[in-house]
Amino acid sequence: MMLPKVELHLHLEGAAPPGFIRGLAAEKHVDIRRIFDERGNYAFAGFKHFLKVYEAATSVLTTPEDYRRLTLAVLEESAAAGVIYTEAFLSPDFCGGRDLAAWRDHLSAIREAAAEAERRDGIVMRGIVTPVRHFGPEKAREVALCACETAGDWLVGFGLGGDESVCEPRDFAWAFDAAREAGLRLTAHAGEWAGPESVRDAIRDLGVERIGHGVRAIEDLALVDEIAEKEIVLEVCPGSNVALGLYPSVRAHPIHRLRERGVKVTISSDDPPFFHTTMEREYAMLAEAFDWDEGVFAEIAGTAARAAFCDAETLDKILKRLESANA
Repeated sequence: MMLPKVELHLHLEGAAPPGFIRGLAAEKHVDIRRIFDERGNYAFAGFKHFLKVYEAATSVLTTPEDYRRLTLAVLEESAAAGVIYTEAFLSPDFCGGRDLAAWRDHLSAIREAAAEAERRDGIVMRGIVTPVRHFGPEKAREVALCACETAGDWLVGFGLGGDESVCEPRDFAWAFDAAREAGLRLTAHAGEWAGPESVRDAIRDLGVERIGHGVRAIEDLALVDEIAEKEIVLEVCPGSNVALGLYPSVRAHPIHRLRERGVKVTISSDDPPFFHTTMEREYAMLAEAFDWDEGVFAEIAGTAARAAFCDAETLDKILKRLESANA
């Protein structure tokens, strides 16, 4: 379904085509063959193993030039799937080891590639800095300082990713408070591998306006109604949830029930090559599972655009592109 799409939940390293990572590893004479299957795809079993494979793949991305090339490759794939605006999670943990000078160099390379992709393919990218939860709150503080020093019209948000079983949202309150004071808008992964209480805690303790995933809120309908009332937007990634075994099928996924109950849901691909998906495939799977038509997808794209962390001028351009496509 080649409709214009707005994606709010995309991990830059997690979107790296496996062929790109294999090629980079070969250039650097690094042997990471164990993370691929016989067909050259990423190979993992379960979420914990996925995190290890993700970090192994990321280990070959060591220079700003690596990230420039990665960004170009990722945005080319996104544009081919119809994405016109994307917000990508970036982490100084991987981009320079939380050293501010190194982070600036990596960010500059990513921005340069994003500008080139916008000229080439018309796709607009903005960045959200995301500390890795299982690296701990102290390292998240260092990440937040990198984010605060580079916040602006391109680096627009602050989030939290990683293993939900490690620490509590409140443990990262300092980092989120610092990001808020720097003018960054806030999101956090919750309600994926932890239950609805993790969503409630992220809203209460971190003051986020979006939740990454958030789908397990469906287990607490009072929470679902609170999310709807507060107009908190969920960055839903159905293909990811099914691939990792959170739900047995797209038809069993709660995105439809959440939407019917008034929650503002959006659609994203998370780490697309890991989960054998694209934004185009996400749309196709949802259309088949729930009989959603182009009007539903246009509404969801509009919701995603209005929930984007970009400036008003950029938002206006994105909305106009969506409107012209749906006219």
